[in-house]
Amino acid sequence: MRIVTCPSPEGELLGVEEPPGAEHFREGVTPRTRRVLAVASLPAAPRAVPRLRRLARAVARRRQLSAGAEEALTMIVSELVTNVVLHSGSPDLAVMFEADDASLTVVVRDRGRWRDRPSPRCEPADMDAGFGRGLALVDAYSVDGSVCASAEGTLVRAVIAL
Repeated sequence: MRIVTCPSPEGELLGVEEPPGAEHFREGVTPRTRRVLAVASLPAAPRAVPRLRRLARAVARRRQLSAGAEEALTMIVSELVTNVVLHSGSPDLAVMFEADDASLTVVVRDRGRWRDRPSPRCEPADMDAGFGRGLALVDAYSVDGSVCASAEGTLVRAVIAL
């Protein structure tokens, strides 16, 4: 997963002042035949995780994705939304699902602060921890992705091949 420095002016990339919509999630994406499938905005609370996981499953079934693609999508949404809820300090979050013929992209946006891990995960205690591998899992399930952190929040994008 690439960590990207966001050069956008305040609020432009994350759409802080506007209601959620596809234009808030564009990160230098070249216009193509992509279609927004769903956009949701919720408080960044624990109940958002299962609600958005169900939405991801509904999107996958509506698109008639393979079982593997559905699993990847629901896992990615679960991990990214859980990260917002547990680590961002954001009051809310937004998720967008977008697809073209070859891929499905999920974008999660928050208004919190990205916090880098102070040291690499390499201690024995880290290896046995039941948490802390979310972005690595997202990276494993996706064919492309990025994390864009700015003063206005964090935007994470993950692309699943169809």
